[in-house]
Amino acid sequence: MRLLRTIVILPLALAVMGFGSGERLFAPGADLWAKWQASDPASTVQIDHQSFDELLAEFASIDPGGVVRVDYRALQVSGGERLRDYLEALQSSPVSGLSRGEQMAFWINLYNAATLMVVAEHYPVQSIRDIDISPGLFSSGPWGKQVVRVEGEAMSLNDIEHRILRPVFKDPRIHYAVNCASVGCPNLGLKAYRGATIEADLEEAARLYVNHARGVSINGGQVSVSRIYDWFIEDFGGSEEGVLAHLRRYAELGLKDRLAAIGALHDTHYDWSLNDIAR
Repeated sequence: MRLLRTIVILPLALAVMGFGSGERLFAPGADLWAKWQASDPASTVQIDHQSFDELLAEFASIDPGGVVRVDYRALQVSGGERLRDYLEALQSSPVSGLSRGEQMAFWINLYNAATLMVVAEHYPVQSIRDIDISPGLFSSGPWGKQVVRVEGEAMSLNDIEHRILRPVFKDPRIHYAVNCASVGCPNLGLKAYRGATIEADLEEAARLYVNHARGVSINGGQVSVSRIYDWFIEDFGGSEEGVLAHLRRYAELGLKDRLAAIGALHDTHYDWSLNDIAR
């Protein structure tokens, strides 16, 4: 998921198997961009996300397997201008003066809309990782390139997620809201996030992912979980026990009982295929 860069892993790291593999060493940590800590608890300003709702309704849909897919070709042809207009409106918004909930919704929507735009601009691709526009010799994918500007600050997708959302809000459910255009990722929301409903929406996103095979699968008495829980284990309690506790919180009854009976994680999985509508 949304890694800063792909680095050639040492043979020793490659030899590490199961949950807690060497990939965790190269996942980006939360690195606070202090400027974005400011907020106004008294603010009643609400950002207008109606145009993003309309774009999502037109170009995103859920498939029979429970995965939200995007018609990137149609978005590229007939939705690009509207998506750019929405992104421009977000970038001109005074986010520092918003309430905390409204800010969280703002940053999530900015991340997701910018990701859609990046993919649409480079479509067709098999995976978002094929969009190699990040600066740096060992960089891979689009996450390190500055793609938006907010309050005069140019920023990348990595900046939004790892320097603002994760360290400012300190909420593991953020990982269920930001979408990296991959099948293995938690679903892209079918509507924009909003400050007034952010708590309920994050809870629902967490529940849906944990109870889908992309989040947790059990075969032969062994538990495999999304690599998200490995890459960003610090956000899920910092240990295998913390991840399990988080999963049990959102697991529905049958899965919760099975997790309690097994009590350990075996390995991880992730599908980097583009969440494109199958053709």
